[in-house]
Amino acid sequence: MLGSMENFRLHSKKDEDEKNLVPKKDVVIGVLLQQLVQAIVATILFAVTANDAESPQLPEPSIVVLARQFLVAMTVLDTWQYFMHRYMHHNKFLYKHIHSQHHRLIVPYAFGALYNHPLEGVLLDTVGGALSFLVSGMSPRASIFFFSFATLKTVDDHCGLWLPGNLFQTFFKNNSAYHDIHHQLYGNKYNFSQPFFVMWDRILGTYMPYKVEKRCEGGLEARPSKECKEN
Repeated sequence: MLGSMENFRLHSKKDEDEKNLVPKKDVVIGVLLQQLVQAIVATILFAVTANDAESPQLPEPSIVVLARQFLVAMTVLDTWQYFMHRYMHHNKFLYKHIHSQHHRLIVPYAFGALYNHPLEGVLLDTVGGALSFLVSGMSPRASIFFFSFATLKTVDDHCGLWLPGNLFQTFFKNNSAYHDIHHQLYGNKYNFSQPFFVMWDRILGTYMPYKVEKRCEGGLEARPSKECKEN
């Protein structure tokens, strides 16, 4: 099974071990720290927004309402993360001292998806998640499904694999190959959108189209399908 997965890797295992600038132990610690912060914030947010126990119970929202809430939450989260993410790249101080931590992973892998500076975790993920929850009007129960979905999507975007039949990669243009381009030096000023759509990249001229090709030594590689031009 593991051997066959090598055929779908966007980078070789050797590149993953040699090009990344942070040991996996530090990545695990960083991710666990961020998850702890997010759990605390979510608990506080749910406690503040929950209905009083004596209030009449509202009926469960319909599928249509849930779908609308999910779409609104996805759009809000994407909008917040695009502009914050792009600003962290263009502000030299923020990039050097905060966002560059995430880009120590030149070759992304799944459990490094949420590896970043604690302040970035709060600004992008925690605040963005809170805004999407509040603006969409979804219930705490519905938000559990939404944030689980968003986390799975983010992990898939960083998994470093291009898998046949992967529904995330089939239905979303913003996927592991798309985000892999951003992690490379030539794509550092492109493909800021995350985690769902690519609309802001397209609208604001930071979209870099890609193609997935076979590497001569085996496996796959995401490459830009046009020349990279400086902004």
